[in-house]
Amino acid sequence: MTTKSKKTKSAGRFGARYGKRPRDKLVSVETKQKKKQVCPLCKREGAKRIKKGVWHCTKCDKNFAAHAYYLE
Repeated sequence: MTTKSKKTKSAGRFGARYGKRPRDKLVSVETKQKKKQVCPLCKREGAKRIKKGVWHCTKCDKNFAAHAYYLE
């Protein structure tokens, strides 16, 4: 099993495949989607992605549907 390094971050699981640019784009999307986002309902930072398009806010304890990967 391959391990990821600090330089490659989450795209380290792909090794030398697919090229640098697609792996860099993947890292930027994955870091955005794993962070807590601002909830559109209560306007506080606490929304976390459950699955594609489904979000859960830990502050107001509500589930809602929105963008697939990160909230804007």
